[in-house]
Amino acid sequence: MAGICCGVVGDGETPTPIEVTSRPSARRSLDLLPLKFIADVAIPPPDSSRKRQKLDPCTSLAPPRECENAVENCEQKGVEVASLPNCSMNSLLHSRVVEERPRYGVTSVCGRRRDMEDAVSIRPWFCQENGSQDKNGFHFFGVFDGHGCSHVATMCKERLHEIVKEEVGKTKENLEWESTMKKCFARMDEEVLSWSHSSQTPSCRCELQTPHCDAVGSTAVVAVVTPEKIIVANCGDSRAVLCRNSVAIPLSNDHKPDRPDELVRIQNAGGRVIYWDGPRVLGVLAMSRAIGDNYLKPYVISEPEVTVTERSDDDECLILGSDGLWDTVQNDTACKVVRMCLKAQKLASPPGSPGRNVAVDCSDKACSDASILLTKLALVRQSTDNVSAVVVDLRRDQQQKERN
Repeated sequence: MAGICCGVVGDGETPTPIEVTSRPSARRSLDLLPLKFIADVAIPPPDSSRKRQKLDPCTSLAPPRECENAVENCEQKGVEVASLPNCSMNSLLHSRVVEERPRYGVTSVCGRRRDMEDAVSIRPWFCQENGSQDKNGFHFFGVFDGHGCSHVATMCKERLHEIVKEEVGKTKENLEWESTMKKCFARMDEEVLSWSHSSQTPSCRCELQTPHCDAVGSTAVVAVVTPEKIIVANCGDSRAVLCRNSVAIPLSNDHKPDRPDELVRIQNAGGRVIYWDGPRVLGVLAMSRAIGDNYLKPYVISEPEVTVTERSDDDECLILGSDGLWDTVQNDTACKVVRMCLKAQKLASPPGSPGRNVAVDCSDKACSDASILLTKLALVRQSTDNVSAVVVDLRRDQQQKERN
């Protein structure tokens, strides 16, 4: 340890007491502390103040002055209490529900922006397959990056999973996920339009900008995880990435105005892409698809691109993030960070022991650590946007070990 000299005291020797000659010298001796590294962020040695803020590498985020962080504690329903680390699992939920529930971590930080406009929605078991109450439930994960204000992203967080549940419930057999998700996004966009033209007075800052809030929108990347499939619907420049057998597989394609097919679509609709600090629709919006943004229709549309991926035993994790993450962190790098955290987790008890449910907590903590590291990495690499990351553990072999 730098700055501290240690001597070895032999048998029969009496250590020489250290005399502190003055209070300032004692204070200086206490200040000789090593640097602490938390997720690649170097924290300088504390100043001469007697009170020092303690930082926990497992729970703290970036320095408070660098980003006014607020870890998004997801407002979940159903198995919400299962993620509490110090609770007795068997006393809270049925053991099968605990074992089968999805394991995930989520972090959402303001970053270097003035306002927090990201929103995250985590809804485990938001609907059951064919109305059954068994383990074959559907799980909803969504990241919404608002622009202009936060209320459209907040509306998507509160309503989109309910709309998906309603549309899925209408189709009992032969569910067509692509058409279903497109209907859901269209309904969400209609609700935003109706709300913006209603007489409701918004409580957010956009009421000072425009009377109808038409200049507000949000991206949306949504993943519905079923026992057999991963359905991703994306509208905007947020992104979903699957890590399978150590390979990063993008499950969505960013909707940027200069993407060749999006550029042609905008021009055919009578719009233009103007380069003003990057390509922007009419020189305003830096994405070509979004929910809301009524003043830019029909150039900016809310129709998502949908991918349906069959799950595999080689699947490791799913990462959803806003563009504040992906602007500075590559897909491969994000997958390596998550895999490192999942690999480093240590089960608190061997398989088959009475404390097997602790293994679920360990996995949740690994996912949470991974989401925190991803946001920290984006901030260290000078991301200037809000940063949100959701990490979902998809390892089937690990789940099977925990149930045995």
